[in-house]
Amino acid sequence: MKIENILLHTCCAPCSAAIIEWLLANGIRPTIFYFNPNIFPLAEYEKRKSECTRYAHLLGLEIIDGDYDHAQWLKGICGLEEQPERGERCMQCFKMRLLATAKCARLRGFKQFATTLASSRWKSLEQLSQAGQWAAAQVDGVTFWDKNWRKGGLSERRKILIQEHGFYNQSYCGCEFSQ
Repeated sequence: MKIENILLHTCCAPCSAAIIEWLLANGIRPTIFYFNPNIFPLAEYEKRKSECTRYAHLLGLEIIDGDYDHAQWLKGICGLEEQPERGERCMQCFKMRLLATAKCARLRGFKQFATTLASSRWKSLEQLSQAGQWAAAQVDGVTFWDKNWRKGGLSERRKILIQEHGFYNQSYCGCEFSQ
């Protein structure tokens, strides 16, 4: 099956830019889904969202702004606050965000979704794969594209695009527990 469009969960412009460029170069038009209720504080969330929006508009892509409900996210990870990075808190966070992406994909008529979280060297590809497959299993009619975005020169291209576009490049994952 040839992919022509996809719903792409996007965490930030630095992680997304090379992936979006690669998708477009390969005939796949992504619709960006910015859903990151984990990001704290709100000013940080807005800064990251602004950069994603700026890049999407530059490329003429649609961006869907998911709801920012940090209090609900905190309820979802309650009891996991002390977990280390790549621990159970991260897994629960991935599940929440990718389930929302799968539901949005279904609602918008997409057959597949993916996430730019898989480009970060700070994230566990195994956790992301499990969370994406789990989310897809909860929603009829959508599949998770489990692609390793760290290969094929994309990590190097990421660095170039950050400089070319002057993207704000954050120094932590996003939640207050990763600072």
